[in-house]
Amino acid sequence: MLQDGEKGVIIQRDKQTYAVAPHIPCGVVKPQTLRKLADVAEKYGAAALKITSAARIAIVGINEKDVDAIWSELGMSPGFAVGLCVRSVKACPGTTFCKRGIQDSLGLGLKLDEKYHGLQLPGKLKLGVSGCPNQCAETCIKDIGLVGMKNGWRVLVGGNGGARARLSRELVRDLSEEQALELIDRIIEYYKAGAKPRQRLGALIEKMGFDEFKAVVLGE
Repeated sequence: MLQDGEKGVIIQRDKQTYAVAPHIPCGVVKPQTLRKLADVAEKYGAAALKITSAARIAIVGINEKDVDAIWSELGMSPGFAVGLCVRSVKACPGTTFCKRGIQDSLGLGLKLDEKYHGLQLPGKLKLGVSGCPNQCAETCIKDIGLVGMKNGWRVLVGGNGGARARLSRELVRDLSEEQALELIDRIIEYYKAGAKPRQRLGALIEKMGFDEFKAVVLGE
């Protein structure tokens, strides 16, 4: 039996069938990809197609013997739905599509996805990018969140869902896109070097103290 993450599968509740969740950067998908997902799901008798909280489309309820053929026919890479890594980058439509967008959250989210998706880390890490203070990308509960403001990007850190949910805290605001990308790189490198196995970023910040963390990553 395959284990979670092996060959990009997630074992289901019945312990007999699997789901696969191809990577769809920031949830942006072309019509032909949707048709391919539907055709493959139908061909192999999937129980359902599920839009996930990470803006992927999971093909649910497939047999182990079909996993390799499904990946081959999809021609897509797996999304990192499990494992100790950068799991997902969630981005709202921002100025690309939304009338309320203040900053280009989708463009920045795609850059972050390309650079970090699947990066191996001590624990799981999720990023969110919202184009305005409404925070439709749920940046207030992401390990690292960016919120578009009139004067640039507001950076939030330390949030997560789960059994011990945490709200993120503002680290800094009014950054340019370049400055925000540089800061995120410093945060992730510090987390990668200093966190214990399976420790979320919020737990690391809580243990060392927010002010100390802020001084370290901002170079104060």
